[in-house]
Amino acid sequence: MEDPRLPHYRRALETYIDAKDNTRPERIHEAFAPDAVLTFSLATQNIAFPARSVGAEAIAKTLVSEFAERYSRCRTYYLCEPDALVVRERTIDALPWLVVMREDAAGALRIGHGTYRWTFDTNDIAPRVSAFHIHIARMDVIDDPDGARLERLQEDLRYPWLAPDDLAACYGALADDASGSFAFAREFAHPLR
Repeated sequence: MEDPRLPHYRRALETYIDAKDNTRPERIHEAFAPDAVLTFSLATQNIAFPARSVGAEAIAKTLVSEFAERYSRCRTYYLCEPDALVVRERTIDALPWLVVMREDAAGALRIGHGTYRWTFDTNDIAPRVSAFHIHIARMDVIDDPDGARLERLQEDLRYPWLAPDDLAACYGALADDASGSFAFAREFAHPLR
């Protein structure tokens, strides 16, 4: 039997994506508890975030306002079907993600992946995120002065819920392109496990 809170959890995850990718910091307060805690672990030096932010306001500043000052045209994908979320003891652990965005100042494409861990408060009617951990396993910076690579990488992906098989098919085909200009996509064709 499906956890009756699952639709609330999915809505929180979708609200976060809308807030971050569409620069709507006010939406963070809809999904996160006022005293929520954000933590990061980084396995790359190609991006930086504070190790810890406390409170929905600080999370909105870190993940939305300050993020949008540097990155644009961001699309973040959850690499699973929405009905396949696994929740154990109010936690969604190791949910793989992919991000494809633009760093305007550098004229570069940013593509990265990792995992999210979401922990929800004990409110059974409308649970909100109480702790959020982002692990960034890889973040590549690729020259893309006109944004054409970014557009191509995003155009065939279902957003924000993306089946891993669809990602593999799309990015596998791009990586096999005869021009070789998307060979890097092979590194991102499969979710981080």
